[in-house]
Amino acid sequence: MRIEVDGTRLFFDVAGTRLVPEGRVMREKPTLILLHGGPGADHSIFRPEFDALADVAQVIFLDLRGQGRSDKSAPERRTLAQWGDDVRGFCDALGIERPIVHGHSFGGMVAMAYATRHPEHPGKLVLSATYARQNIPRVAQRCEELGGPEVRDAAQRMWSEPGPEAQAEYNRLVLRYYTRELPSNLDGAFRVRFRNDVGLQFAAGEMQSFDLLRQLSTLVCPVLVLGGALDPVCPIEDQEDIAAALPADRVSFERFEECGHMIWIDAPERYFRALREFVAS
Repeated sequence: MRIEVDGTRLFFDVAGTRLVPEGRVMREKPTLILLHGGPGADHSIFRPEFDALADVAQVIFLDLRGQGRSDKSAPERRTLAQWGDDVRGFCDALGIERPIVHGHSFGGMVAMAYATRHPEHPGKLVLSATYARQNIPRVAQRCEELGGPEVRDAAQRMWSEPGPEAQAEYNRLVLRYYTRELPSNLDGAFRVRFRNDVGLQFAAGEMQSFDLLRQLSTLVCPVLVLGGALDPVCPIEDQEDIAAALPADRVSFERFEECGHMIWIDAPERYFRALREFVAS
């Protein structure tokens, strides 16, 4: 399905209904909006695992502007501010109030942009394996701990001087550490509709300088922060920084030992238990 938001058609898919018949009433479930990683990827990274949450929420898989199955967008409109405003515009277009917005990696950056620009809008926020500002030395150090100097150098080059050659080397040497063990089924990697130009533009541009940490203190909704201790691209210290910057009475933080960037693949039972409990709370 597609819906126009601020001049661009955004693709979304839905798992589960919002209203559930119970006796003489229709019980309303919360709406959970999933924001994918990348940038340049799509919602398929969440599937099929996140479909199972349809029993506790109406789950919406959204492809962000210029990515996945959504329409292309002019380079100057591919910014965190625009992507964050698109989340609000998407909700307004569909009449979604007080959504639970779950952002993974790049999607977490968008979720923070959305929530800091529209602090009264989200019902809850989930920030999974993400950061509020880039710290390349941390990434390099974690990559060296995981794979040695060659892996460190590939990561440092990719995030300092992103380009097609650096990306190819990064994919060859670093992506294997995104999960603790290589998944037995790699079909999911082939399902992603990746827009490389979007990813490289953001990596070479706004990713180098954005900083949302100080704005996180303005959030008023509950926030669940999830981080993997072995994450090579969004080190656990980044999630610790986010948790420390949020209002203490609004934040819950869960550290997953022996987990990489895709926490729900490395520790699915604990990850989805934490998510379900937060949705239901």
